[in-house]
Amino acid sequence: VQLQASGGGLVQPGGSLRLSCAASGTFSSINDMGWYRQAPGKQRELVARILSGGSTNYAESVKGRFTISRDNAKTTVYLQMNSLKPEDTAVYYCNLDYGILRIAVWGQGTQVTVSS
Repeated sequence: VQLQASGGGLVQPGGSLRLSCAASGTFSSINDMGWYRQAPGKQRELVARILSGGSTNYAESVKGRFTISRDNAKTTVYLQMNSLKPEDTAVYYCNLDYGILRIAVWGQGTQVTVSS
């Protein structure tokens, strides 16, 4: 199973970006999907997660600004990021787990830079 993330880039404060992450390969049912981020010198942190049943949870710092969603096939996860702030600057990683054993898979990361 591989995850391919895209959509990162440079944006001014207050701007928007939409990240996408598509899963490919042979795998059983996908359970949860999510986005994490890691800023320079900091630990990787959860940004948002969408569970198998469709419920979502968000880091406090992004609530009301970011929205996580996925396609009907549950193989692509999106992160709509609005009202971006410089502190959102980080490498964003997508993640999923699949199957009964909940095997975790990570994408390669996409850089998001918020700067004027």
